[in-house]
Amino acid sequence: MNHQMTNIKSIIVDDHDLFRMTLRTSLETCHPDISVVGEAKYGADFFRLLKSVSADIVLLDIDFNSGMKGADIARRLKKDYPAMKILAVSSQDSMDTVKEMLEIGVDGFISKGQGSIDVIADAVYEVMQGFKYYGTDIAGVISRIYVAKKKTTEVTSEFTEQEERIIKLCHEGLSAKLIAERLDINTRTVEKHKANIFLKLGINSTAEMLNYALKKGIIRI
Repeated sequence: MNHQMTNIKSIIVDDHDLFRMTLRTSLETCHPDISVVGEAKYGADFFRLLKSVSADIVLLDIDFNSGMKGADIARRLKKDYPAMKILAVSSQDSMDTVKEMLEIGVDGFISKGQGSIDVIADAVYEVMQGFKYYGTDIAGVISRIYVAKKKTTEVTSEFTEQEERIIKLCHEGLSAKLIAERLDINTRTVEKHKANIFLKLGINSTAEMLNYALKKGIIRI
């Protein structure tokens, strides 16, 4: 992905003080173009913070010891702050949790156990360019969800016509916003289609999607 982005404003929401401090310090040291403009320990603190601070993306834990759950925070963000991207960074990676996050429409999901600082930064860059990003272990969970869903749903073809169009436009290097304009749909619809493609293939990046499409002859160099 093209990482030529500057001054991405982020907020970290996590009830573990050490994790927030470590993540903030690492981002500021290794990826200064991702600025941390605020931190919050719980959901209530986070929404109070949003009254005075604006951000492009939130790095959101899902499992809190008290107060609002991560899923509730994500749902409220989608409703009240639809422009803000949501990257879940959590140790909770069960099938039920991942499925719930997908249904809510989070922009990315990384397991804390697999999320090095560079992986987290890559996820931020990709999400900010309008794409979905899932950690490799999360992609594995997504694949299992899709297999379970496929057993109970009649699947007539691997991809829908719209999904194939989106794959081809991604191959042309278009952002989610430009794809939406080309297809006369909204950006969220593009993101939903991308998530469905990732779900079907059990992958976590646009590069993997295009590599698969190339092998299958959907796109050509």
